[in-house]
Amino acid sequence: MSNGRALSPAVQSDAEAQSLLKDFLALIKIGIVNSNMITTFTGLFLAIQLSNERFFQNLDVLFFALGGTGLIIAGSAALNNLIDRDIDPIMSRTKSRPTVTGRFKAPPVLALALTFIVVGEFLLFSASFAAGLWGLAGVFSYVVLYSMWSKRKHVGNTVVGSISGAIPPLIGWAAFEPSLGAGAWALFLIMFIWQPPHFYALAMRRTDEYRAANIPMLPVVKGFARTKKSMLVWVLLLFPLPFLLTELGAGFLILATLLNIGWLYFALKGFKAKDDLKWATTMFVYSLNYMTILFVSIIIFSLFI
Repeated sequence: MSNGRALSPAVQSDAEAQSLLKDFLALIKIGIVNSNMITTFTGLFLAIQLSNERFFQNLDVLFFALGGTGLIIAGSAALNNLIDRDIDPIMSRTKSRPTVTGRFKAPPVLALALTFIVVGEFLLFSASFAAGLWGLAGVFSYVVLYSMWSKRKHVGNTVVGSISGAIPPLIGWAAFEPSLGAGAWALFLIMFIWQPPHFYALAMRRTDEYRAANIPMLPVVKGFARTKKSMLVWVLLLFPLPFLLTELGAGFLILATLLNIGWLYFALKGFKAKDDLKWATTMFVYSLNYMTILFVSIIIFSLFI
């Protein structure tokens, strides 16, 4: 209830600034930016550790890699919001985005997004030519291959979108070592294969919204039973990947295998689940913890190489 007194100009200004910041962070999808910065850092850090170089002697490379990656992802996310502003109002998860509410108009969003991508690419090319090229590949795969092409047309859109999500560790690695080693491709494969079961779980929870928006997600087109089988296959494909990183030692291999067994356990439980949405939520939460624990453990175990 109002106390009858108007807010002071200072309070109003502060509230407006906080609202603007919240909308800006939603525009650039700050959660996606942060998670991809972690995988970029992991790729860079592991490359440095495997080369027996000193991390603190490469802080300039760290700045270029993380700064550049963060900017191109933020710019690409803003472009995605522009592209999807006709379908976002249909979905409760996206209907409050600033490109939907009108808080941010299309021309300035486009200018901001392109500026972020250009500046980000400048930073990545400052790290290495290869890092810049991988950055361009990431932008193209997310904005063009996923957002503009496959998302609305093909049931395999999640797999296509997984390409861009798997590129950040390659950017981080290439920033230090342009000739990507086996470890870089191991990180790429882990990220690529992790994403379908993660996003299928989310899609199951949002099936009605995706159907209303005419987005051909796997649960919408093929149903829950087919989606569960696909998720099981993707989880099984994760099992051999830790063994591409044997340099990290037996401790890492055991931890990664236990994480895979845990995810397999929950995936199998889905075939007897009485509440599919509750099960999908469990799978989604486990996938988030899985990726966080796995990538943090990669960094930790690499310290003992």
